[in-house]
Amino acid sequence: MEGGLLQCSANYMPLSPISFLEGAATVYGGKVSIVYGTTTYSWRQTHERCLKMASALFQLGISRGDIVVALAPNVPALYELHFSVPMAGAVLSALNTRLDSATLALILEQLEAKMIFVDYQFVEVVLEAFNHLSHKKGNLPPLVLVPECDQASSSMAKEPPQGSLDYNRLIAMGQSGFEIKHPNSECDPISVNYTSGSTGKPKGVIYSHRAVYLKSLGEILRSDMRHLPVFLWTVDMFRCNGWCFPWAVAAVGGTNICLRNVSAKAIFDAISLHKVTHLCGAPTLLSMIAEAIPTHHRPLPHKVDIVVAGAVPPSQVLNKIQELGFNLTHAYGMTEALGPVIASELSSLNENSKFKHREGIHALTMEGVDVKNPTTMTSVPCDGETIGEVMLRGNTMMLGYFKNLQATQEALRGGWYRTGDLGVVHPDGHIQMKDRAIDKIISGGETISTLEVEAVLVSHPMVSEAAVVGRPDDHLGETPCAFVKLKDGCNVSSEEIIEFCGKRLSRYMAPRTVYFGDLPVNSTGKVQKFVLREKAKAKGCLSLYNRD
Repeated sequence: MEGGLLQCSANYMPLSPISFLEGAATVYGGKVSIVYGTTTYSWRQTHERCLKMASALFQLGISRGDIVVALAPNVPALYELHFSVPMAGAVLSALNTRLDSATLALILEQLEAKMIFVDYQFVEVVLEAFNHLSHKKGNLPPLVLVPECDQASSSMAKEPPQGSLDYNRLIAMGQSGFEIKHPNSECDPISVNYTSGSTGKPKGVIYSHRAVYLKSLGEILRSDMRHLPVFLWTVDMFRCNGWCFPWAVAAVGGTNICLRNVSAKAIFDAISLHKVTHLCGAPTLLSMIAEAIPTHHRPLPHKVDIVVAGAVPPSQVLNKIQELGFNLTHAYGMTEALGPVIASELSSLNENSKFKHREGIHALTMEGVDVKNPTTMTSVPCDGETIGEVMLRGNTMMLGYFKNLQATQEALRGGWYRTGDLGVVHPDGHIQMKDRAIDKIISGGETISTLEVEAVLVSHPMVSEAAVVGRPDDHLGETPCAFVKLKDGCNVSSEEIIEFCGKRLSRYMAPRTVYFGDLPVNSTGKVQKFVLREKAKAKGCLSLYNRD
């Protein structure tokens, strides 16, 4: 098309979620933005606080592209840093609060962070990490202490580390008229999130301004958050930047209910007091609610939506959640895709056998979700039987892995992100996960989905948790090996577990060996199957796990 076209600031600006906060301050300025105990802020106040913090960061020498680390639970300061850090032109890396000092030191060394914000509860682990780094070249990043909202750092139980800065004092020194450092390109990095490391060493995943902007809009549509939602922070903000909900809630002028500690009582109290409409997190959230003591079970005054991502809990937990009146959605995703990608509402109590493993149809902002033959890259037929690898592509994918070009190229080869998950596509278009490619078991030529075996195991009334891996076998190649954690006070033999599975699964799928004990998990609570595989191979694992 010739003539009449002009791209300029009137019709184009780099997409960035920073604009959501600016809009919230203008449109919803007087409405409540954050509630944390007795502390309450309006959107106008949150905008001003973030501007002042961005100004303070700039005054302290933080410049475009610098990485700023945060180690904090779901408190207002961590929410504000999701805006103030990129407003200063920097990149936020919110780290898992469950990291040990050695792992934290490795991540800090890789990030070369210019500053680290630390909640008062986690100062000691950071100082231990600093000790690990003290012999390395280069200066340690300045530490900014985040006190409790209603306390000054000087009134904390322990004295703040020598030379540390104070979060509230930084805000006080900032200027509310600070000129925001908008990204030069919408594809500039906005954050670095670390994978859980359930299959090995954690990797830093880089998000762009564009990706989180689009992902936030997608979450608003998928969660139906258009009418001033009240979002309860039960998902960790360090997990995929809270699935991009810090930015999504600002976009619609909703209210954030922050929780330092998540419990069933805190959830029901917040729903009653603040009229919470949305919450999300790991499947353990459902178990927490379902298993709460009856006095905590308050009738829901209105519709409350819960989204969980991960393995679906047993049907008895799902039934209890729905009996309590929650609307439940199960999602599938990963850090590289900024959180959930595809989701399915669990709306029928009598179809547990069908909905346990069907993850649904992909979100609007993900252009491509497919199950492909990883060699030929052709899509598998929609027959519910042919297994392929789940692959993704779109504008809400990561930019790549931090300082790891080889891993980035491997993950994105062929123009698709290769999840490493195996699945099938049903005639209605719904995708059903079968297993991680690395976790599948080939036994006597038959492919066994560990997810299906685990679903049967956790349906046993005495089983609390279960994980299945392949164990080497001279004749069959591999056989299913189950690691089981029993509920408190329960006792059952491995033969009884095997018999239970044999009645509900094909013979070749039932575990041949069952070991009892706690399951090894990483800092985010995911089972480390690579550890279990080594235990299954080891000659001494019988004495460790098998009680029979």
